[in-house]
Amino acid sequence: MRTLVTGGGGFLGTRVVERLRAEGSEPFVARREDYDLTSADDAARLFADSRPERVVHLAAEVGGIGANRANPGRYWYANLLMGTHVLERSRIAGVRKLVLVGTVCAYPKDTPVPFREDDLWNGYPEETNAAYGIAKKALLVGAQAYRAQYGVNAVYLLPANLYGPGDDFDLETGHVVAHLIRKLVDGGDEAVLWGDGSPTREFLFVDDAAEAIVLALERYDGPEPVNVGSGEETSIRELAALVAELTGFAGELRWDTSKPNGQPRRKLDTSRAEALLGFRAQTPLRDGLERTIAWYRSHVAGHA
Repeated sequence: MRTLVTGGGGFLGTRVVERLRAEGSEPFVARREDYDLTSADDAARLFADSRPERVVHLAAEVGGIGANRANPGRYWYANLLMGTHVLERSRIAGVRKLVLVGTVCAYPKDTPVPFREDDLWNGYPEETNAAYGIAKKALLVGAQAYRAQYGVNAVYLLPANLYGPGDDFDLETGHVVAHLIRKLVDGGDEAVLWGDGSPTREFLFVDDAAEAIVLALERYDGPEPVNVGSGEETSIRELAALVAELTGFAGELRWDTSKPNGQPRRKLDTSRAEALLGFRAQTPLRDGLERTIAWYRSHVAGHA
């Protein structure tokens, strides 16, 4: 079947495309420079060009805490419109399957650990990424509404924090793993890190995330959201120590407590993904970090 992957040239999208190609499929890859999905006209042109039977919607505007604080309006607008246009065009095209990818940021700030999908509406997201999280969560409502009224087979995944080779290592827009690797590999006597190191996160290797998405494309047809994660909770302080060990960083880690911590804890209940998708993450954090650090050293360090 003809499969469209929006954001197919991005960090996660390239892995999904590779995974589909390994199965003998040649997906249509939609890149930002060719189609601006915040434009209804561009979205219509994309669907006319690709004529998809299946759609994986990965196009997004994303970033870490700093980027979310600087761009709340843009992140709300862009992510809401892109998802809305893809959902509407999927309805018009009569696609057989649409996979929408949300975010762990959609969960309420003080969600009990582990986060269960039924907790998604029990409070407001953490303030620094609320605009992004709510825009993404609105797409779940849209998917369920379109399923109920139009019969659109739209499914919705909630992935944990992604990392891996090819990540965004920009200190303004990147996430915590990429930040740490860049700061510690690039060296110096001191690395200044945001917050106090106490928050916890769940990290999912990008190849594992791609596997879950393809499994959802092939195996899941239900209306309920599905968490996708590793099931492993790690504090930012523990993560920093591990990255320091793996990079050989010998300087001082200094915590800037004037900067926000973000959400206090994150750990997903991944039992639904295992039951419905047959998915279980395969990459331990240490192994994934080693591969990401090696990629950064060979592709970015010294080249920027």
